Amino acid sequence: MNFFEAINSLISPQAFVAGLSGTWFAVGTGFVASLAFCVLLVLTKSWHGALSMDTNEGVQKFHSKPTPRIGGLAIVAALWVAWLNSPAELKSLIGMFLLAGLPAFIFGLAEDLTKKVSVFQRLIATMASGLLAWWLTDYSLSRVDVWGIDYLLTFTLVSVLFTSFAVSGVANSINIIDGFNGLASTTTTLAFVSFALIAYQVGDIQLAAISLVLGACVWGFFGVNWPYGKIFLGDGGSYFVGFSLAWVAVMLIERNPHVSAFAALLICVHPVTEVLFSIYRRKIKELHPGHPDRMHFHSLIKQRYVRRWFSKISNDGRNSITGLMVGLMTLTAGILANFVYQSVWMSLIVLLALMMGYVSIYARMVRYKWCSPIKFLMVKPMVIIHR
Repeated sequence: MNFFEAINSLISPQAFVAGLSGTWFAVGTGFVASLAFCVLLVLTKSWHGALSMDTNEGVQKFHSKPTPRIGGLAIVAALWVAWLNSPAELKSLIGMFLLAGLPAFIFGLAEDLTKKVSVFQRLIATMASGLLAWWLTDYSLSRVDVWGIDYLLTFTLVSVLFTSFAVSGVANSINIIDGFNGLASTTTTLAFVSFALIAYQVGDIQLAAISLVLGACVWGFFGVNWPYGKIFLGDGGSYFVGFSLAWVAVMLIERNPHVSAFAALLICVHPVTEVLFSIYRRKIKELHPGHPDRMHFHSLIKQRYVRRWFSKISNDGRNSITGLMVGLMTLTAGILANFVYQSVWMSLIVLLALMMGYVSIYARMVRYKWCSPIKFLMVKPMVIIHR
């Protein structure tokens, strides 16, 4: 089955014959429940606002008024509703995501409510979610399609530790890009759908189903978050969704030996590149890797382009436009991944091309001219020309 046949099957009656009939009800209830829970949290913010509100003070704050930042609570609650309405063969898999994702979600939510949970503690919690997922499923990365590393991954301890570290990295990457209305939710929803299409093409119906359910729960949140920013994902939401995205990738690779590991990474290319490049540029400036700033890719897109192109629109409106613009970048990665997922080399080439594209656009935004991404990386890249 090719990409176009998979698209047609997912939206046509034939998909029901393939075993997805029960899935659509779980998808629908997950979406509706997520939307409803988000609306409920917004309507009751006067009750919980003392704990749940995100202030508009801080270097990385772009919103204009305090807003509830517990959207992750609605997503997790919606996934429970989807679990209740899912077919038997899907219940255990959804239950695994709910149980394994608890450490990441709880520590993230604790930060949302108390503002006292350190980045290190949250990273350890996401690693714990990865370890718990391995214990529940017996899946851990046994290959990344890189000679030498694949040999090391044949040792269980190395494989499990590497997997938990990779899961933590992806979860943190979603937290980092969660800067504008709709950005993280658009990115992750498109990623879940992309994983679902690949899984469907290779006949992994169960994994395609859970990907669609997770995507639906995130998309319900999007309906309240975008464009007016009535509720934010928060750390609890970003870490839980990031863990879920990472574990879908792990399962896709481990359950389907013909799927390139680079194709799974390709789908997550924007948030992963954002993390790696942010660490690099902060190292160049001799700053702590977790140092907050307004030099993220999405921040610069707003400053350099959206603010100029949409100068007559309010600041909140520009935030939402930026979030959707950057979030939709995952659409390109997802489509390309669905074409090249069977080839290690093609997946790697496309992955590197998109990463270099990111660097090229970033260089253009800080230098006000196009230049080679390799040349840009070889010199101090944070020398910015102010205009």
